[in-house]
Amino acid sequence: MALRALVGGLGLAVGTAFSVCSADAADLSRPPPPPPVAPIPYAPPVYNWTGIYFGGHLGAGYAGSSWSDPITGAGSDSFNSWGFLGGVQAGGNIQFDRLVLGVEGDFSWTNIKNKGTDSIGDALNTNVPWTSTVTGRVGAAFDRLLLYGKGGVAFARDNSSITDLMGASSSVSMTRTGWTAGAGLEYALSGNWSAKIEYDYLGFGSKALNFDTPTLGPVTSNASLNVQEIKAGINFRFGGP
Repeated sequence: MALRALVGGLGLAVGTAFSVCSADAADLSRPPPPPPVAPIPYAPPVYNWTGIYFGGHLGAGYAGSSWSDPITGAGSDSFNSWGFLGGVQAGGNIQFDRLVLGVEGDFSWTNIKNKGTDSIGDALNTNVPWTSTVTGRVGAAFDRLLLYGKGGVAFARDNSSITDLMGASSSVSMTRTGWTAGAGLEYALSGNWSAKIEYDYLGFGSKALNFDTPTLGPVTSNASLNVQEIKAGINFRFGGP
């Protein structure tokens, strides 16, 4: 009986030890839970300027004229003035990484009017009712901000006149062709809309203006014209950002 009890006790002890070791081994072999995964931050898409656009603008123009004196043919009569302008523009861009290449045409109505007098007091007048440009553009894109320069051909309507001391007038009208250069910045507001501000210089050189009044007879003045424009505008571009 004592031997049987001893054997039974040894079996119970061995079984208990085996159970404890098995439990400890199971606890040791179980891998720790993985660390929580941090959420991936949202990265908004980079704006792309590629596409066709059209829009409108408002601003101011500053025109300067220099006339050779129609009476003496010597010296010059210089005068300039500010005026308002407003118009439309259309163009297209294509983007390569940060580089943006494009073309643009615009048309502006203006109320720019210059006036002065010659050596004997005859009234000289220049009226520029509209200007227009066709340009290439080169820009650098910083997501929604576009910095650009532009250059090309410029056009302007020039209505010039002289009124002599007796009140008789003679006028000459022409469309001048010249060159333009400018720079600006444009910012994408949301979706397809963007806003811009730019400065442009339009140079037209000198042209001969031939007048004829009953008092003066035929007289000629060589008159130059240049226009500086500051424009603020808004564009709608076809295609998504």
